Amino acid sequence: MDQQPSIDSAKSPRPPRPRKSAEERNADLRATLEPLAPGERPTAVTVAALVSALLATANLGLMLANLNSSGGTARPATGIVFAVLLYAAAIGMWKGRYGAVLGFEAFLGITLVFSALSIIVASNLLGFLLPFVILTFGGTLFWKLIRAMGRIQAQTHTKSRP
Repeated sequence: MDQQPSIDSAKSPRPPRPRKSAEERNADLRATLEPLAPGERPTAVTVAALVSALLATANLGLMLANLNSSGGTARPATGIVFAVLLYAAAIGMWKGRYGAVLGFEAFLGITLVFSALSIIVASNLLGFLLPFVILTFGGTLFWKLIRAMGRIQAQTHTKSRP
């Protein structure tokens, strides 16, 4: 009869490694990112700045033409505030400011959620396909901006080190 090793005689597994803190994991990830060169702006940030400026201009143009999706009159104060925010984001992103990219990411994320939800109430083919176009291009830009934000943040952390 063959002897089976008992459970007690088996090697005990290695003790688990201690988990790194969030800041340690962030530092490891930042170390893998190449900081931006002076004056460098990632392509995704440039595209986002242009999209932001284009949306602000289109918003003002539609407001001046007194058009909106419901066919009624637009509220000028709301349109102006929205356009000013988009222009501020565009200028901030053009200058490579982390906060501006983060703010535009928030706006883009909200837009993507509403686009996805609008598919539910689509009443014609255009209303059904347009959200998919917005989700495709907006989602791609959102994803590309995440790495660009990491590079901008890596540049900031590199400057602050002694």
